[in-house]
Amino acid sequence: MRPVRRRIVMLAVAPLLMLGATGCTTEDALHGVVRADPLEVADVALPDVTPGALRGGGVLDADGRLVMRAAPGRLLLTYFGFLNCPDVCPTTLADVRTALRRLDPAAAARVDLAFVTVDPDRDTPAALAEYLTAFLPTFHAVRTDAAGLAPALDAFLATAEVTVAADGTVDVAHSAVLYAVDERGTVVVEWPFGTSATALADDLRLLLGGAA
Repeated sequence: MRPVRRRIVMLAVAPLLMLGATGCTTEDALHGVVRADPLEVADVALPDVTPGALRGGGVLDADGRLVMRAAPGRLLLTYFGFLNCPDVCPTTLADVRTALRRLDPAAAARVDLAFVTVDPDRDTPAALAEYLTAFLPTFHAVRTDAAGLAPALDAFLATAEVTVAADGTVDVAHSAVLYAVDERGTVVVEWPFGTSATALADDLRLLLGGAA
């Protein structure tokens, strides 16, 4: 097995921390970051490789690709990561799991998660499904090649890079932000790595209340 090095790119996080809420009462109460000019990602659609029984309630196009907008009345949480990530990715997913468990079950059922692998050469559909079931009962496992991933990263202002050294060591660098996308394809809040499960749960309650 190739050794793995992991670097978390915080460049996508630092600019977020300088952005304030836009003055709306709900936005002021959110723990996450709300951009004055929110990201619009509805034009992004990526292959969904989730087995049917495990697939969440997100929007699929005619080609079976997950569209980066939530179904009506729901939220789509989107995260770019990879399965060999030793700490940041599993911590984020565990925090999402804990946050959802703190919600009313009816509210939690309105939240979908899209995990977009940035390491598709190693993260097979079967491996993604096995990994993600440790955190959530349903989800969207998203996998595409580098050419397909690039425009999605650009739309979310995310970053990812996989390099292989001469000795076979795999070095994966990626930004560490969890995004909440509404039914219009607008990123309504962004949570940098380190946001607690309690803060996530509080924000999700507010966001779902607004979508009700």
